[in-house]
Amino acid sequence: MEKILTCTPEQCACDGCGAETTVIGYEESEQLDVEPASYFVLVTRREKRACKRCEERGVVAASSPERIIEKSLVSDQIVIDTIVAKYCDCLPLYRQSARLKRDTGLDISRSTMDGWVVRVGELLLPIAGAMRHELLSRTYIQADETPVDVQTRDGRGENHQGYLWQYGTPGGGVVLNFRMGRGREGPKQFIEQFNGILQTDGYAAYDHIGGPKMVHAVC
Repeated sequence: MEKILTCTPEQCACDGCGAETTVIGYEESEQLDVEPASYFVLVTRREKRACKRCEERGVVAASSPERIIEKSLVSDQIVIDTIVAKYCDCLPLYRQSARLKRDTGLDISRSTMDGWVVRVGELLLPIAGAMRHELLSRTYIQADETPVDVQTRDGRGENHQGYLWQYGTPGGGVVLNFRMGRGREGPKQFIEQFNGILQTDGYAAYDHIGGPKMVHAVC
């Protein structure tokens, strides 16, 4: 998409005769530009209809559009933008909240945004389950775990060290499974009866899990 800005010379009259000059062409230059995001109130109007001849049949109203969070004061697009900024752009919710207040004056707390994230996570659980099922149907899986800090808000002022366990295949899908600890229960529950090749590092938590025919190949 492009927009055109037309600039007119300061003097549009001929230096010789004083008549107005004629446009005979343009000199053009291009720059990448941006328009700041604009926030507005989206009003949804649902028709209410009734038959004047058959008043006993009452009033019929249009159904409300399905939304990510029913009765929320923000649209689906606001929720989606928040999720994308958090997980794709690594922008924490408290920063998003501060930026929104700075740029628009809107005060939406981090706890409210937390609720959006939880709701979207609930809606994506069936997709994650299908991805896990597809992954376990393969004959080769790679697995690893990485520590992540978890804010417990228990008054200690310290974060708890949780773990993201990654399961995937080269060029295929990747499923992340969060666990509060690094014990064997995590991979044991995720892998279940997998009977292919599981490749990991030498961490002992990956031993003695999976089905009876699973081969644990360490790197």
